[in-house]
Amino acid sequence: MAILKSLLAAAATGTVLFAAAMPAARAAWPDHAVKVIVSLPPGSGADTTARFISKYLSQELGQPFIVENRPGANSFIAARAVAEAPPDGYTMFVASNSPMVTNAAVFRKLPYDPVKSFAPVASIARFPMVLVVPGNSPYKTVQDLVTAAKAAPGKLNYASGTPTYQVAIERFHERNGITANPIQYKGTSPAINDLAGGTVDYSIAEVSAVTPLIHAGKLRALAVASDTRLKELPQTPTVSEAGTRGYEAYAWTGVYFPANTPAAIVDKVADLVHKALASAEGAAFIHNLGGIVFTGTPAQFREFQVKEIEATRQIVKTAHIPVE
Repeated sequence: MAILKSLLAAAATGTVLFAAAMPAARAAWPDHAVKVIVSLPPGSGADTTARFISKYLSQELGQPFIVENRPGANSFIAARAVAEAPPDGYTMFVASNSPMVTNAAVFRKLPYDPVKSFAPVASIARFPMVLVVPGNSPYKTVQDLVTAAKAAPGKLNYASGTPTYQVAIERFHERNGITANPIQYKGTSPAINDLAGGTVDYSIAEVSAVTPLIHAGKLRALAVASDTRLKELPQTPTVSEAGTRGYEAYAWTGVYFPANTPAAIVDKVADLVHKALASAEGAAFIHNLGGIVFTGTPAQFREFQVKEIEATRQIVKTAHIPVE
């Protein structure tokens, strides 16, 4: 009997020790490579920031953070892959506002929920958009463009590289009481290339996508849709300065995990992302992309995303943008 009691006591002690060891085992994350999914192709703002953040996390955590580009289908492919991944911290999403905000406003049914399917970690940066025309366009100012559009409603064509850019342009139209004909493209690059070739009249895109062509003289910047002028385009006024008061438009990037990823992992990565962006190297990196660092807690990032969705849905409704 005494032997049996001893065995039971040992077993109980072992159980306690095992249970106590479990949190320690979980705290070992990451113990192998982490997949970092991006919904846009190499060279995009989301891809470039993903690679910078992944390099920093790899150095700090001692495991590879491997970027995988899964573009196409309006970011459905990448977003769904993350949404359906195990919530164990080994699949991360560096996303733009296209899959996380715009899709919620312009599509009736999505293969993921932009809010419920993800655990927000940290915002990274905002990238101001620029209103541009071909380099040889007759429109030299925003007012030239607005006047021409008012004189011939629905006659001018604009290039829409993504639904996010279409929403931004239609909000500009709403502020100025004008209409134009959207020409849809499968991505920013073909849209901007056609604009540079004079196939369409104007467009809007994030600063990093258009600055090289502006400096080459193939595009003309009419205005930047930020609250201040950009160092990259010091002579270009803001849209507000050009007469459309209070108008701003940005693309942004941020980090997400699948929903229900342990809070300890989310908080650890959030802290490291903030440190990366607060470093001299991080600030310079974002600045060189034409971006503006903006960070916050996971809860603040979620609140920001939800407000963005609500505002975008209102723009889509007001501008009568077709919902697919």
